[in-house]
Order: sequence, then structure tokens, then C-alpha cells
Amino acid sequence: MRIKGFLAVIALATIMVSCGEGEKKETKETVKIGSKKAATKADENTVNLALAGNDLMKYDKSELSAKAGQEVTLTFRHTGKIGIKVMGHNFVLLKQGTSIPEFSAAAATAGEAKDWIANEDQIIAHTKMIGGGQTTSVTFTAPAAGTYDFICSFPGHSGLMKGKFIVE
Repeated sequence: MRIKGFLAVIALATIMVSCGEGEKKETKETVKIGSKKAATKADENTVNLALAGNDLMKYDKSELSAKAGQEVTLTFRHTGKIGIKVMGHNFVLLKQGTSIPEFSAAAATAGEAKDWIANEDQIIAHTKMIGGGQTTSVTFTAPAAGTYDFICSFPGHSGLMKGKFIVE
């Protein structure tokens, strides 16, 4: 009789444990099919871009793209370790026809107090200057179709840290 009671308790415990596992599996397997497509369709007028700069004065991409009129959110990361005063980086999207050497010289003259930004009438968008390990972002409307230059305006960086922003 004692053995039957012991076996009944073990059987009951086994059933309770297996029931709990079944519930866990059901919650993990719940998937909403198609929800990602619906969200993508709603966001056709927006695009998220990512760009990184390092301690070797290089961007990780030389080309970025968007469609004219899209709301662009660019997230910029400094993947290096050197601080902002020595190896600061930013993203500056220039209007077409802007001379990179002339813009860069003006930015160097503007100095740290102005975050190495000058001639704002030649800029479509820019991030703030960041140092190693930091991240920033900027949101702007993509300009008319065409090819635009982007650079880092920290003194001496625009020769290596540059790329093309292609708008379709």
C-alpha cells in the first residue's frame, strides 16, 4: 500500500512538471506571421542608416543611399578608443557643389567651440562631434535625387573620411 501511494505521488509530480513544460513551449512558439511586412510598408518614407568611424580615420562605408524625400535617421558610432579632442569624428552631409578642401579649411578655422562646423549654408545635415566609444544620430529629409559628399569635419580628417550619399 505504501508503494502505491509513493508511486501515485511520483506520477502526480511527473504530470505537473510535464504540464508546466508544455505551457512554456506554447508561449515560445507564438509567432505573428506577416507582422514585419506590415510594419515595413508603413515605414516606406523612412530609412535608418548606420555609419561608423574608427581611430584610423576611416568610415566603415564609402556609400550610403536613400530615396528623395525620405526621412533619414543616421546613427553614427565612433568605434575607436581615442578621445574627442584628439580623434573626434562626425558626419557632415554637404550640398552639391561644395568644395571639400575649402569647407574643411573653414571648419578648422571655426574650431572646437563651434564643434568644427562652419558654412552651415553648405550643409544638409550633420551630427555632433563624438569621441571613441560614443554614438550619436541625426534625422533629416533626403534631398533631391543626385550624389552628395559626406565627410568628417575634424581638422585633417576629410581627406580620408569621406564618402558618397546617393539619393535616388
